Amino acid sequence: MTTDEKYELGRAKLRDVHGERSLETIEALGDLGRMIIEVAYGDIYSRPGLSLRERQIATVAVLTALGRSSQLPIHLRSSLSAGLTVDELREVILQTAVLAGFPPAMNAWSTLKTIAAERD
Repeated sequence: MTTDEKYELGRAKLRDVHGERSLETIEALGDLGRMIIEVAYGDIYSRPGLSLRERQIATVAVLTALGRSSQLPIHLRSSLSAGLTVDELREVILQTAVLAGFPPAMNAWSTLKTIAAERD
């Protein structure tokens, strides 16, 4: 697969996962955005080994563990769109808390609470 084909595959996958607005935001990052699209979405998210739902579980767990609060909201919303429930996301955060610590889990819990309230 050529670099351009990976980029187009990544664009389509990113759009499916996060929507057009997120695609535009990532593309505005120039070379960094292109790398994100090609690698994260063209190479990894497009692999057949896991469903989007499973990928989102892994992503939420890692973002929670690393305390990446700026990226967590978009992935929580995308997880809900991928079929996860708020209760399932709470369980992912609880599981992560045991291994990664309570402070980052508390932040993730608060973020999920805000997102859940937006949906109601």
